[in-house]
Order: sequence, then structure tokens, then C-alpha cells
Amino acid sequence: MHAHDDHEDDFGGLHKDLILVGSAMKRRDVLRVMLGASVGASVIQLLGCGSGSSVSDPNSTGGDQCTAKIPEETAGPYPGDGSNGPDVLTETGVVRRDIRSSVAGLSGTAEGIPLTVTLTIVSASSCEPLAGHAVYLWHCDRTGPYSLYSSGVTDQNYLRGVQEADADGKVTFTTIFPACYSHRWPHIHFEVYPSLAAATSASSRVATSQLALPKATCDLVYATVGYEQSITNLQQVSLATDMVFSDGASLEIPSVSGDVNSGFTATLNVAV
Repeated sequence: MHAHDDHEDDFGGLHKDLILVGSAMKRRDVLRVMLGASVGASVIQLLGCGSGSSVSDPNSTGGDQCTAKIPEETAGPYPGDGSNGPDVLTETGVVRRDIRSSVAGLSGTAEGIPLTVTLTIVSASSCEPLAGHAVYLWHCDRTGPYSLYSSGVTDQNYLRGVQEADADGKVTFTTIFPACYSHRWPHIHFEVYPSLAAATSASSRVATSQLALPKATCDLVYATVGYEQSITNLQQVSLATDMVFSDGASLEIPSVSGDVNSGFTATLNVAV
């Protein structure tokens, strides 16, 4: 396991003060409201939209409004968005689907079990897909380091990329399954921007959050070659003890399908 000298990805970072800003409801409050509704409505709301909307059909708005925004989380000390030094957002080639290799003249490819991440960006007030919004997504490699920051990979910018949402509000990234490193549940970071043009400055982001990867899938991946150190790290943390997800992760756990041979696909509706 590569050590993070300035550990830990989410002990605080420059974005901690942005957590749950404005009038956004705290996740505990959101869940409390949902528990007072019917089971069917609660399940739908946990997926990011009000009743009458379907996670598989972001164009269906129904008669109610969405009530559950994606929780605001820290970007950690390794965002690479220019907010604390390295800035990949202005690099040539960063707008891409496949983020496994470095860009802008840097060479290097991150190895690991293939993972396709598809996020559907919708309005929290109407459930309408937010076509034209952009997502910047990043995460560690299969042994724990973050490109641009961690020892040994400061000359790499892989596992970082930007995508523009299509007409259905969808963005898709081809990447690898990240490691579980000390003190953190396996996760993927992302920021949402109002447009592709705005995704060149961290100050323009409208949401910062994380995906919490399901344990069953983590167990399958970490049993493969290259992920051995993640097994011990995963045994020492849970969603209940993780510093980011301990107050509730229902809105941040994607649906995952696939296998270690052909790779996995993770999907999530993200209301902003």
C-alpha cells in the first residue's frame, strides 16, 4: 500500500467548509423526511427523484418534485482542479470518456479491473435531465495513490477526466476499480458543473460529492491480482465508520453489475 503522507483523502481538505452549505438539507434530515413518507415514495426519493420518476427514465418527471440532492462532500486534498495546486481541468485532452491513461504529453496507464461509471445528472427541483452540464470525475489507482499528488505518480494525470452530459443528462467514464486505502471506504470523487465551458474553474462547480462502492463488488475485485492490500484495508473500515459516509450513504451508492472478467458497470442518478 502506498502511504499518503498528507493522509487522509477526506480528513479535511480545502472543500470541507463547503459541506452542506446554503439551504441544502443535511442527509439525516433528508432521510428523516423520507421515512415519514410511504415506502414506495421513499425508495424513489433515495434514487434522486420524486414519485412518478424512474431512475431508468430521467425524462419522466411525474407530478412531484425531487427532494433529495446528492450530498455535498469534501473533494479532499487531491482534487486536481486547481483549488490547491495541480490543475488538470485546463489540460488538453481532459475532456474524454476513457480516463485510464494520462494526457497532455504525459505517458502512463492505470492498470486494474475495468469499471464503467454512468451518472445521470438531473434537476433536484424538477427531475428533468440536465443536458449540457459537465462532470469532472477522479479517484485513486488500484494500490491507493492519486495522480498529480502521490509519490511516484506526480508525473501522471490518469484517472481524471471531464464529460459533458448528453440529452438524457448522462455522462459515462471508462476507468478502473479504485483501491481501498487506509481509513477510507472505497470511493470515487466527482464535481458537477453547469456547462463544459465552466468546467475549467473549480469555483464554478455546483456540486461536489462521492460514490460509495458496494462491498459485495469490492470483495470480488480485491480478490484479484494487484488489489491484495485493499483486502486488509477494507476489513478495517465500514460505511458506518467512514469519515464521509458515516452519516448516510444511500444517495451515493451506485447500482453495480458485471464481473471481474468482463469488468463492472456502476450507475447512479445525481440530483443537483
